[in-house]
Amino acid sequence: MSAEEFKESYLSLSESLYRVAFYILESGADAEDAVQDLYLKLWNSRDTLDSVRNPRAYSITLLRNICIDRIRRAGTSGTEELQETIPADDAADRGLYTREQFDRVMKAVRNLTESEREVLRMRAYEELSYDEMARLTGRNSLTLRVLLSNARRKIKKALS
Repeated sequence: MSAEEFKESYLSLSESLYRVAFYILESGADAEDAVQDLYLKLWNSRDTLDSVRNPRAYSITLLRNICIDRIRRAGTSGTEELQETIPADDAADRGLYTREQFDRVMKAVRNLTESEREVLRMRAYEELSYDEMARLTGRNSLTLRVLLSNARRKIKKALS
């Protein structure tokens, strides 16, 4: 893959990838670091990226794994950076809390109906408008709004 193709296919995703990382890590600095790690990983494997059909989905999957690895590292060993901002006895608790919260969110998402998951994915990850989602799904925008509202309500309820 050429540098220009890489720029067009992957660098254009940076804003949405940052939002995904921020959603998982709940820290702007950590999200930026995770996205940077992702781009380094993608750039180093650019020769194999031509076979990727959906760069967005591939990038989000890799980024999710990078974020999970960061959460695990923060929860088990802690880093000097974490130790400077969080007392040592709270570092493991924070990582555990973040991991537990992530697990609860993922469980709540798995408990949604297929339609609710689909609308949530299209809106949150693909950043589609209601009109674009309506064209893709064949549903009217009001139905999509109700599905998204129900999905958000169920996730919020599961987290409370």
